[in-house]
Amino acid sequence: MRVNRMLLSTTLVVLALIIQVSVLARLHLPGAVPDLMLLTVLGLALVYGHVGGALIGFGAGLLADLAPPADHAVGRYALVLCVIGYLAGLVKPDSGQLRSATGPMAVVVGAAIGSTLLYAGVGALVGDTAAAHVGLGSLLFTATLYDLLLAPFVVPAIMALARRTEHDPLAENSAGAKTSEVSTGWLSAGTGMRIGSQRGGGLRIKSAKARVARAGRIKGVKRL
Repeated sequence: MRVNRMLLSTTLVVLALIIQVSVLARLHLPGAVPDLMLLTVLGLALVYGHVGGALIGFGAGLLADLAPPADHAVGRYALVLCVIGYLAGLVKPDSGQLRSATGPMAVVVGAAIGSTLLYAGVGALVGDTAAAHVGLGSLLFTATLYDLLLAPFVVPAIMALARRTEHDPLAENSAGAKTSEVSTGWLSAGTGMRIGSQRGGGLRIKSAKARVARAGRIKGVKRL
């Protein structure tokens, strides 16, 4: 990853973790906790692609695993966010621009449901049955609802910040194409002017020869 990507991603992930641990986790909302870390990874993955999304997701999840008051096995949330970041990066728009909010909202819904199921599944493998006691259906519903309510304020802002660190290859190519078209146009215009001048010069030479020929004929007639 580029240095600017790493700096921005690290800053946003750390800031999201601080807000989630110190603010969102203390709201004591029913069911799940709004997952600001997940939304941050989604916003970055939709700009940086699947490879960047997987790396950012793994780093963000590992940081969340190590940050207190984490009470689960280290690497559990890193695996979840790594998979979610990779899958979200696969639906990155080719142009880098989103035409509507339907796509990102669908990604948020899928990520909220997928991350909850994957987190509960990995927990079941390591002997953590907390999701079963709380109720998986309630966790899915509340996680999706909270993330959907928070996403319009988080995902577009993160994507806008991420785009500032990116060079848009399409824009550069179009700019280069425009430049080449302009330069070609200038060359064509210059060539056309030269050809026109040559044609004009040729016409002038021909007309001059024609006048000389007419004059010669007229003089010859007068001589006769």
